[in-house]
Amino acid sequence: MESVIVAIDGPSGTGKSSTSKAVAAELGLSYLDTGAQYRAITWWMISNGVDVADPLAIASAAAKPVIVSGTDPSAPTITVDGLDASGPIRTQEVTSKVSAVSAVPEVRARITELQRSIAAAAEKGIVVEGRDIGTTVLPDADLKFFLTASPEARAARRSGELKGKDAADVAATREALVKRDHADSNRKTSPLAKAADAVEVDTTDLTLAQVIECVVALVEEKRVAT
Repeated sequence: MESVIVAIDGPSGTGKSSTSKAVAAELGLSYLDTGAQYRAITWWMISNGVDVADPLAIASAAAKPVIVSGTDPSAPTITVDGLDASGPIRTQEVTSKVSAVSAVPEVRARITELQRSIAAAAEKGIVVEGRDIGTTVLPDADLKFFLTASPEARAARRSGELKGKDAADVAATREALVKRDHADSNRKTSPLAKAADAVEVDTTDLTLAQVIECVVALVEEKRVAT
């Protein structure tokens, strides 16, 4: 089957990562979590004393960290200056600051270049997930998807309380998600947006298996057509 590039965009909590990894694994494609790269450079900034409230300071340091992403969907990895960053990049501190760091044009230019080089090197094809893949990073992707879900569903998934066991936790998570959505959608450089030719999938009332099935079917259909 022909190589294929699949772009999957959308806000947090829509099932984007789980869907992307599963689709890549099922179709024998590479996988790239671009959000992890922005988290990685944010973690590096914090760890190296860069003032993440100062866009000029962030811009001047954007080219310094060496970020390497492993693209095996069954075991994706990310290192910064040779150190495993898969755990540290998921802290609340990084989560609260990643939008500010990723909004700096120099950071986006650096990471976008990295993402394009990884996609170009994927011989069998790749599934790339993020917020601006279909619009900015890979506008010529063979297939583009934009995953959405209600804020309530997303908050429940992100907090891990699928049955609403901790209402306060879900409410706080929802507020944080909405705040980040606003920041990512309104940044000047490569905002979170649905590409005009993307297939929108509302995952609110769908199981993960149903979302994966939908995406895989469309990718296979595209492969056959080409």
